[in-house]
Amino acid sequence: MDTPAGEGAIPARLIVCLGLAQIVAWGTMHYLVSVFGPAMQAELGWSPGFVYGGFSCALAVMGLASVRVGRWIDARGGRAAMMTGCGLGAAGCVVLAAAHHGFVYYLGWVLLGLGMRLALYDAAFAALAHLGGSGSRQAMSQVTLFGGLSSTLFWPLGQWMDHAWGWRAALLAYALLLAASSLLHLALPRGRRAAAAGTGRAVADPPPAAARMDVMLYGCIATLVLFLQTGMSAHLPGILRGLGWAPAAAVTLSTLFGIGQVAGRVGIALAGNRIGVLAVNLIPCALLCLCFAAALAAGASLPGAAAFTLLYGAGNGMATIMRGAIPLVLFDTRQYGRIVGGVLRPAFMLCATAPVAFALAIDSLGYPGMLAVTLVLAGILLAAALVLHHRHRPKEIQP
Repeated sequence: MDTPAGEGAIPARLIVCLGLAQIVAWGTMHYLVSVFGPAMQAELGWSPGFVYGGFSCALAVMGLASVRVGRWIDARGGRAAMMTGCGLGAAGCVVLAAAHHGFVYYLGWVLLGLGMRLALYDAAFAALAHLGGSGSRQAMSQVTLFGGLSSTLFWPLGQWMDHAWGWRAALLAYALLLAASSLLHLALPRGRRAAAAGTGRAVADPPPAAARMDVMLYGCIATLVLFLQTGMSAHLPGILRGLGWAPAAAVTLSTLFGIGQVAGRVGIALAGNRIGVLAVNLIPCALLCLCFAAALAAGASLPGAAAFTLLYGAGNGMATIMRGAIPLVLFDTRQYGRIVGGVLRPAFMLCATAPVAFALAIDSLGYPGMLAVTLVLAGILLAAALVLHHRHRPKEIQP
């Protein structure tokens, strides 16, 4: 296998800068509605569906922009794209802070959708794939270790800002944080380092039909992970309240999500490249099944609620890394952004329905019914991961 010039040459300074930027980007954009959604509803008098529909709009925009963003990073590297994403996210926060009309509110979410697609993990993974080729899995794991802390930091921080200043002033503070964090992306090189031909295929080149099956299985895994991640990030504190916990206790329990994410990602980082990517991917899928089962069985008790939140955090955190690492062993890293962007386009479009779908499921089925649905989805996710692993088990090579 050919080796790209930059493989294995991702400096620690770059990983730290990207990781810190991910903490801010996830905390200020992706988790925004879960913190300020109730306050927005109370002040603006809008329905939950309309308020959470703004986040759905942002996810749809992410899907529409996905391929173009991937091609941009393939051609130019991640520096300009990710800095632009932070700037658009900051503008979106400012627009939301000024919103009194539905059109302005949704305009803010359009900007945030573009910002998220340009600044969150998928853009960072594409940038790292071009710098490190098939050896970038470890760097992806290390960057996500930082990002896993975003909910632990920003859920209580956002709640404090909302109580102390109000949600509009808090969003202006978020905009300033995003603008400042954009400078961290100066650690990325200006252009991109081209990987050598064939880099990133850790299995033998399959015939077209087999390649299509791999894309379909990866797409199923990525879509289900994103759907669960998106719905849960918008509703996790509310789900804990629905299981019987007081608002303050629910927020405290929610912080275990971030701890679980970091713990899961530390496990992957410590494993390094000793275990194949497709084998490791089975672990988070199984953890997601276990977490929803724990919530259904004992979510009203402290051990059950803690197990649910920690296991969900660990499973989600590991699954996020796997979403970025699986393409390293299935596809050519020179085209990482384009291929993954194409797969994620329908995934983001479907995930745009997740916040509203979760809200509707809670209204119609209650919290136990909604958790039962998520358990079924996690079971389908595990089945797809098992099939993908079985297809390549004799051939998989460590990236």
